[in-house]
Amino acid sequence: MAHQQILRFETKGRGSRDITREVAGVVAASGIECGLVHVFVQHTSCSLTITENADPDVRRDLETILTRLAPDGDPAYRHDDEGPDDMSAHVRTVLTDSGVTIPIGGGRMLLGTWQGIYLWEHRTAPHRRKVVVTVVA
Repeated sequence: MAHQQILRFETKGRGSRDITREVAGVVAASGIECGLVHVFVQHTSCSLTITENADPDVRRDLETILTRLAPDGDPAYRHDDEGPDDMSAHVRTVLTDSGVTIPIGGGRMLLGTWQGIYLWEHRTAPHRRKVVVTVVA
């Protein structure tokens, strides 16, 4: 048995957005008690991550680290078709991930107490993003 839904999100530009509640809603609607939920973002300049959901400083610090690893406008980049944050956004996506998988038990995601699912926008401007949520038994 499987259930799939596409969620749409508007980002405000670079930064992370908690999408745990929306994904949990898809899991609940699936009626699947035991299985897996896979969450996949259909873009190459944003990513998904599971991280700390209590202290926003964790996400700010992660952003700081990615800024050091993949700075905007690095002269070594060849690809800059959409501006100085274009290639750095692609690098950030490769360093993080386009998908996450979470176990389901008792009809709900088995995330830890301090875990949340975040859509992480790597571009500086707002974007519309599509996230595919697939629940399987």
